[in-house]
Amino acid sequence: MSAIQISEIVHILVAVHRASLPTDQGGNGKPASPKYCTTSSILNRKILSNVLLPPGILHRIFLLSKLWFIMAKEMGCFMQRFKELLSTIDMTQGRPWEKISLFTIPLLIGNLFQQLYSTADAIFLGRFVGDYALAAVGSTVPIFFLVMVLLIGVAMGAGVMVSQYFGAKSRDDLSYTIGTSITIITILSVVTMTAGPFGTRPLLILLETPPEILDDSVLYMNILLWGILGMAYFNILSGILRGLGDSFSPLIYLIVTSLLNIVLNLLFIVVLGMGVLGAAVGTVIAQAFSSILCFRKLLQMRNVFDMGWHYFLPRKKYVHQLLKLGVPTGISQGIFAVGMMITQPLVNGFGPIVIATNIIVMRIDSFVIMPIFSFGNAITVYTGQNVGAGKMDRVSKGVKQCCIMSLGASLILVALILLFGHHVAGAFTETEEVIALAMHFLRILAVGYIAFSITLVLWGVIRGAGDAMSPLWSALINTAFVRVPSAFLFVHWLGVPEAIIYSLLAGWLTNGLTAVFVYRMGNWRNKGIVNKNIPVETAVEEKNESV
Repeated sequence: MSAIQISEIVHILVAVHRASLPTDQGGNGKPASPKYCTTSSILNRKILSNVLLPPGILHRIFLLSKLWFIMAKEMGCFMQRFKELLSTIDMTQGRPWEKISLFTIPLLIGNLFQQLYSTADAIFLGRFVGDYALAAVGSTVPIFFLVMVLLIGVAMGAGVMVSQYFGAKSRDDLSYTIGTSITIITILSVVTMTAGPFGTRPLLILLETPPEILDDSVLYMNILLWGILGMAYFNILSGILRGLGDSFSPLIYLIVTSLLNIVLNLLFIVVLGMGVLGAAVGTVIAQAFSSILCFRKLLQMRNVFDMGWHYFLPRKKYVHQLLKLGVPTGISQGIFAVGMMITQPLVNGFGPIVIATNIIVMRIDSFVIMPIFSFGNAITVYTGQNVGAGKMDRVSKGVKQCCIMSLGASLILVALILLFGHHVAGAFTETEEVIALAMHFLRILAVGYIAFSITLVLWGVIRGAGDAMSPLWSALINTAFVRVPSAFLFVHWLGVPEAIIYSLLAGWLTNGLTAVFVYRMGNWRNKGIVNKNIPVETAVEEKNESV
């Protein structure tokens, strides 16, 4: 290619770029602000219509350049409008279903990518290492979940406090809440990463982990514990951002982190052959990166709160509120984790094939309940902001509308899993026995997903209002008297692997009935940390409210 042709190409690229930019309304040819950027203004513009290009390479470069700049500009404008629409949502104003939906969309997309990289671990291990490696990772799930529940509970408590103080427009309380939350999560994380690895092997042996996967299980678990600080920071910081009404930033960070984790898994597991070690290291690096992004975003939001070293010094008021909300939530999640640990030996007793099947079902299950969890998290923030603002009438309307949306989403996803679940399970392994058993488990759980869609919304409302004790008592009763006893009874009577799934379904249904009862009682309405004197509305008044 000659120097003249190169010069022509450069001029073409510059001209296309300038022509693709929208101009301002004054007609002076200057680029307009992003608000004037629309598809029609770009596509209807004649780009270099008077330029005559010879056929061949220059013409193709012109067309590709034109397409590239149009797509880039449109994508930039779309992301700008999307960010403006979803960033810092005030849920105390406007139609409840619309606000909840706008807040749920980033949560749903973020959860999708979060499950995507968790699933990538399982797929890479199952496909390129083997079913035993997949089983080794699966056997650590109950223990690691138990370790994480207290940290997750504190993060959820912080999210409730932030949403209520943000709704009440109490800047000083908001600032101390954010600083105290970060300090507490740091202390808990350091203790966990220091002491946790000493108990890994004894716990796995106690759970009757098969000897052929024990060493890999210990290795995977210890790597995650040593890197738990990044995971804890991401949970607390993303919870704070969502409590402030910003669900867009955590979404972007989850997408970036998920893609990074998938690339690292591909590198460590497939290319370097590091097995379960590679899966753990990739997860730790990706989570640490996401926590850095969240903290950077939080620093940019100091227009709604203040940040200084004195805010990080724990104050009794905020520590008490945080522990009052976070510890019961963490304990309730911990009770479920203990239930999983107690029943894990039953799963392990059926051998590596059933363990591998169980981890596949858990990965698919995480996708099915993903929208349900998203609606549950959204209604928690929605409730917190409106309780903080003293608008209980909006809470009741939002609950009804959120339940309808969550139920509709679960019905669609259950139908998709029943139709295409065999193909999804086949992505994890080529073992037909495992695929068939996984589909059998999913069919049993189908009814539970529908009930779960209402359960999580109701518990989300109750937690968002500041009542963390009711979910705790429900978890304790459900696990101690339904989930665990039924697992042992069903396995003893039936002697088949699906007995574990039957007990899980029984626990879900019981938890759902408890959530409905607690919600209808209405005592959660006067648990707010900001507005203490909100009258408890009767069930009759609630029924008369319009959706």
